[in-house]
Order: sequence, then C-alpha cells, then structure tokens
Amino acid sequence: MQNFKQRTLNFLEIEWATYIERFNRLPVDVGQKRVNGQGYERFRDMLAHILCWWEEAMPVILAIAEEREYERKKYDFDVFNAAAIEKYKDWDETEFLSHFEKTRQKAAADLRSMNEAAWENRRVRGWVNGVFIHHAREHLVALSRFLTLDTLENEWSTYIEDFSSVEDKNAFLKKQGVENFREILGHVVEWWGMGARIIEGIMSDPHFKWEDVNTDAFNADVIAKYAKLSDEEVQKQFEMKRQDMVRLVQGLPDDAFSNRDIEEWLAADMVEHFDEHAVNG
Repeated sequence: MQNFKQRTLNFLEIEWATYIERFNRLPVDVGQKRVNGQGYERFRDMLAHILCWWEEAMPVILAIAEEREYERKKYDFDVFNAAAIEKYKDWDETEFLSHFEKTRQKAAADLRSMNEAAWENRRVRGWVNGVFIHHAREHLVALSRFLTLDTLENEWSTYIEDFSSVEDKNAFLKKQGVENFREILGHVVEWWGMGARIIEGIMSDPHFKWEDVNTDAFNADVIAKYAKLSDEEVQKQFEMKRQDMVRLVQGLPDDAFSNRDIEEWLAADMVEHFDEHAVNG
C-alpha cells in the first residue's frame, strides 16, 4: 500500500488533473448517458458538485491540521448538492473550468505543505478519503489506469484485513446477501476471472465476442464451488487473482482504455465492484 499522503496527492495530480480531459474524449452520447446515470443533467453540474465539496473540505482539513476551531455542520446532502449546481450555473464556461483547475492545484499545494502529523488524524483522513479518493470512484465517468490500479492496490489489497476488523460481521454478510465471507471472495475472484478472459480476448482479436451469462446462475455456481474450499484456500486464491489483475492492468496499452468494452469491464469488475462490497461503506 502507498503512503496516504502521496496517494492523496496522486489523486489530485493524476486522477483529477486528467478527469475533464478523459471525459471529453468520450463520444458525446456516451458521456451524456454516463452523466445522466450519475443523476446530473450536465457534466458541468457534476463538476460543480465535486468543486464545492473540495471548497467545503479544504478549510476544515487545514483547520484540523493546524488545531484551529472550525464550524461543525450536519449536512443535508441533497440541499448541499443542489446549492453547488446553483452556485456555478451562470458562470462563463472558461472561467468555471479555470476556477476548477486552480482549486485543484491549490488543494494539492496546501495538502503537500500540511504538517505530517495531521495525515494520521482520523478526521483529516475521513475528509480526504471522502472528497478526493472515494469521490473519484463515485463519479467515475471515464476510467483511468491510475484509478483501476489504485483500487486494486490500495482498496482490494486490504479487503480481507478490513473484514476481520468489522464488529458485526453477521450484519455485513446479511446486507451482502451471503452466508459467509468466503462467498464474497469467491464471487469477486470469479468475476475478475471472467473480466480478464474477455479483456484478453478483445486484445487478441478486435472482433472478439463473448456470451452474456445469467448473473444469478453464475453467482449460485460460485457459491457452490467455493463452499468446498477452506477460508484459507479462498483467501489465497483471492490474493493471487488480485495480483494477476494488477499485472493485467499494468500491461494494457494506453489505447485499451479507449475501448468501450475493455473500459466498462475494468470499471465494473475492479472499481465499482469494490464499493458494492465495501466493508466500510
């Protein structure tokens, strides 16, 4: 796992720095559909939402780091998000995008110079994770290699350990609709395997076609398969497959992320799947 400070700076200087550029490469209809799927009418509105959370978070983060008092709020997220769109709706496009970029750069500079001890503060880490790291997965509209690898290397890598620290494991398992943690791990491993086969097939043959599976039947077969294995065996398979997926993503050429089928499988399998099954979600 990466140092949390450096990981955060990488999100600001790599993931968020290329966020708008990556979106603009999408065909217009694809980009619009993805933005609408996020619940926004325009990409600009989603950027306003992201920007306002950065503007809200940074004064709080710096106040905590510098041991200053700050206003503690209880957020009505619907109200906050509506106000964010309203705040920037009449801004000139060039001025708005310039402000977004300047805010990103200032956040990176301020975080870089923040005292090292603050990075261990639970509230600082909570704000940073929420607005700079988790938010990138939540508002994924054009997948990057960076986000894919970060999720594999910094989220999935501690998944087993994170589950072991959950106090009410039964409640988590019930919410996930499974009887034991082994079923979740097996489910993830098998979907990774299917995604990898499809991605490798597309890379070797641009005309490669795959047959859609019945999801319920597939998941039922996974449960039956992994019921025969011990917890230790499943955990070992999970970690081996995770490392396989890291190598797969590292080895993909840049243009693979412009292939809609590859990008959508990577996004669903590696990134979105994590938050679907996150133990701290």
